[in-house]
Amino acid sequence: MQASSSLSNATNVDPSEVDKFNKLAHEWWDNTGAFATLHHINPLRLNWIEDNIKRGYQGIDTDKTADSGLMGKKVLDVGCGGGILSESMARRGADVTGIDLGTENLKAATLHAKQSGLDETLRYQYIPVEQLAATHAGQFDVVTCMEMLEHVPDPAAIVDACFKLLAPGGVCILSTINRSPKSYLFAIIGAEYVLRLLDRGTHDYAKFITPAELDKMAITAGFNRQDIIGLHYNPLTKRYWLAQNVDVNYMLAVHKPLTSTHSSL
Repeated sequence: MQASSSLSNATNVDPSEVDKFNKLAHEWWDNTGAFATLHHINPLRLNWIEDNIKRGYQGIDTDKTADSGLMGKKVLDVGCGGGILSESMARRGADVTGIDLGTENLKAATLHAKQSGLDETLRYQYIPVEQLAATHAGQFDVVTCMEMLEHVPDPAAIVDACFKLLAPGGVCILSTINRSPKSYLFAIIGAEYVLRLLDRGTHDYAKFITPAELDKMAITAGFNRQDIIGLHYNPLTKRYWLAQNVDVNYMLAVHKPLTSTHSSL
């Protein structure tokens, strides 16, 4: 882990949000703790990410083969937290860099990576994504930014930085929570107060992002649309699944054109 930037120098961050997750850092790798839901949904989102990497690389003239999926891809995981997704992508053969502004999160992620023997293909860095984009533009084949956009003051700036960091033809996967009456009922009232799947105050409804808003951010950054899917959970059966309904949690896959005149290049 490299402490190359201080939180005080980062502008697109809510310190209270960082502090919230830092305080829970010891629970990242407890699959019955505060992040149990992330452990449960990770296989679903990992498979969907890999499917969209294959789809995004089909029919383009690069040395990155579509059929290999994550294998051999250089991946950046923005807002990696304790590394749940980062590790799973490294296990599938990707060379992964995870970045976050929670120092305790990164300590937990780094320790678990060492314990898992993934030091060669997985590393973590303390740096704002906008700062990394200024020095590493076009250096990643895949960028993921999961369950983070609803926790920052300016999500559009994050999406724009993801675009800059991708090599032409690269794939970006974004996930967040829709701002809808159903999401308020399920993601806040249900998950935080009734079922207690998450700590109270984990989410702020006003920061939720509709699919139309996220799509506009991505298109404005220069991305092309690829796919969108909803992630669903039945608390009675403990079953998770993907479906077209995007009323609550959803993932958006976009890709960077091989050629572009967009100003952020």
